[in-house]
Amino acid sequence: MSVQKTLSIIKPDAVKAGHADAINSMIESSGLKILEKKELTLTKEQAQEFYSVHSDKPFYNELCEFMTSGSIIVQMLEGDNAIERYREVMGATNPDDANENTIRKKFASSIQENAVHGSDSEENAIKELNFFFSIN
Repeated sequence: MSVQKTLSIIKPDAVKAGHADAINSMIESSGLKILEKKELTLTKEQAQEFYSVHSDKPFYNELCEFMTSGSIIVQMLEGDNAIERYREVMGATNPDDANENTIRKKFASSIQENAVHGSDSEENAIKELNFFFSIN
């Protein structure tokens, strides 16, 4: 096993609904540590830059609008195989397909308002962490 860092974003829907503490309890119960955390509101430009990988997709503008609709909590997580472990804790993107006892099954209301974001690869984790934190 390798110790990795990954990004977690608690999205506006979950922050607004008051689920951040419960989500963080699930994260920490999985064996991941929250190394750094900050609450902020993305500007339209920041959201467009962060999600630029999706700029050619039909949901891009709606995603950027949603991600700027309220406060988010960005967190640097660390643990053994943190990227894979956090993706398991998050559950499937569509909460209807998510396993029981995952963040999205418990707190998401739709594919878009799915409570959390997590990096999907080591390369993206480094890029995404550097967007919000200085890790280099």
